[in-house]
Amino acid sequence: MSKKVQKLEDEWKKSLSPEEYEVTRKKGTEAPFTGKYFNAKDKGTYVCICCGNELFSSDTKFDSGTGWPSFFAPVSKDKIELHEDKSIGMLRTEVICSKCDAHLGHVFSDGPNPTGLRYCINSVSLKLKKEI
Repeated sequence: MSKKVQKLEDEWKKSLSPEEYEVTRKKGTEAPFTGKYFNAKDKGTYVCICCGNELFSSDTKFDSGTGWPSFFAPVSKDKIELHEDKSIGMLRTEVICSKCDAHLGHVFSDGPNPTGLRYCINSVSLKLKKEI
């Protein structure tokens, strides 16, 4: 894995929109059905908005009906890290970018085959690099 991207909080604030900063650096969430990618059908690779780390392929994206972009697998397991999250009084598994520690969303065990996983990811934490 490459070296971690590290910035001071002021640097993150300058390089991200207020919503991007709130979600990725402060572990916020966007409202369901409002993100630009929840219903996107374009082919390509979804990268981290903070550092450009390749995270998810459009080939693994599916409609979960939850209002957030959902994927059944990351591009590679080393692209993300999983952390225990008890922040809202229940146990969840947080998904973060392995390169810059950006909060991406959460993973649940109610996804489709072949993995049975649903990576529920905030649109605002992603940028789609479309296939040409």
